[in-house]
Amino acid sequence: MTRALTLPDPAAAAARVSKLTSSWPETPPGADPLPGQLDRWLTSRGAELVAVRRHIHAHPELSGQEFETAALVARELTRAGLSPRMLPKGNGVMCDIGYGDRVIALRADLDALPLPDTKDVPYRSTVDNVCHACGHDVHTTILLGVGLALAQLAERDELPGRVRLLFQPAEETMPGGAPEVIAAGGLKDVAAIYALHCAPQLPVGLVGVRSGPFTAAADKIEVRLTGRGGHTARPHLTADLVHALGRILVDVPSLLDRKLDARAGVSMVWGAVRAGEAANAIPIEGVARGTIRVLSRDAWRDVPELVTKLVHDVIAPTGADVEVKYTRGVPPVVNDRLATAVVAGAAGAALGPDRVVEAEISMGGEDFAFYLDEVPGSMIRLGVGVPGSDQKFDIHQSAFDVDERSIGYGVRVMVHTALAALGAGAF
Repeated sequence: MTRALTLPDPAAAAARVSKLTSSWPETPPGADPLPGQLDRWLTSRGAELVAVRRHIHAHPELSGQEFETAALVARELTRAGLSPRMLPKGNGVMCDIGYGDRVIALRADLDALPLPDTKDVPYRSTVDNVCHACGHDVHTTILLGVGLALAQLAERDELPGRVRLLFQPAEETMPGGAPEVIAAGGLKDVAAIYALHCAPQLPVGLVGVRSGPFTAAADKIEVRLTGRGGHTARPHLTADLVHALGRILVDVPSLLDRKLDARAGVSMVWGAVRAGEAANAIPIEGVARGTIRVLSRDAWRDVPELVTKLVHDVIAPTGADVEVKYTRGVPPVVNDRLATAVVAGAAGAALGPDRVVEAEISMGGEDFAFYLDEVPGSMIRLGVGVPGSDQKFDIHQSAFDVDERSIGYGVRVMVHTALAALGAGAF
């Protein structure tokens, strides 16, 4: 039976985290204040937002199963006087704030990863082998905070347009939950869309922006071999599938590099290989699974046919039978030039221009790319690293955690971004 994911008493939750939020960021030096005294409002809500993040972190849900997290978000938005709408499956939320024909969308992802939580913290995951190891709990909390802040402006008729919050399920799966949001009308009337992603490589208080290629396309491949097995003393009487698999593992990525322009940014890496059990028996079946990541959209279009041909060419001399299953994942995220300029300026206003740095290109995949296929937009990186810490986190690690001051910085950046994008008439 599913238990409703309900926030604890706000006062009690805030008391538990007040010590850790004593340095909750106020308006940073050199930054522009938020309108409508939102800086004071944000400071007063710091402990509450941290409590939300910790509650979500302690109750993670896997891709496609984010029903209670979505319900929690919807309840909090409703309490603020907004009218959220659930996605058809009930595991995501859309919510418009303000009025106007032109919409600026902000997106956060809700799902966790199938990993154990190995941190020794009070908000450690209570669900076995499920953990928010990618920061989606932070993304969700920030967007919720942005919604609550913008609701304050809308209530006073100080929001110059309409902002749509998209709380999306299933980012961690291929092809991701973004197509579901789009199919449900998430981009209707949207002029531009923005998102942020936790970046433990950046210290808290910094954001990374980049125009153009930002993350890679990410696909999956499975190669299954079958053939005559036998004794390892007589491999000439078999298809020697282990040897054949070895050729695939080494030769196909190497040949792929030679068949594509080096500037395409292609990376083919195997993550799983299985064949046989006994040391003296050649198996009759073997399988290899991996990912293919590409920065160039043009190259990404050609990769499935090219890789499939390379696998068949490499296996042909071995006599093994081969089946290739190529699964399309997500396109590359290519940030729009104008949208990136808007968010870079907004981040500078929110945090101070010296806190905006150039983001590195990542070979990771992001289904935010599907939105950018439809409308202009940009994704940025939010620094969550603890300054001076000897422990260096990366996402998708079981011990991953963040400096929670990043929540306040993220809310400031995205509020400034929404307001700046509403005022940018070029979209």
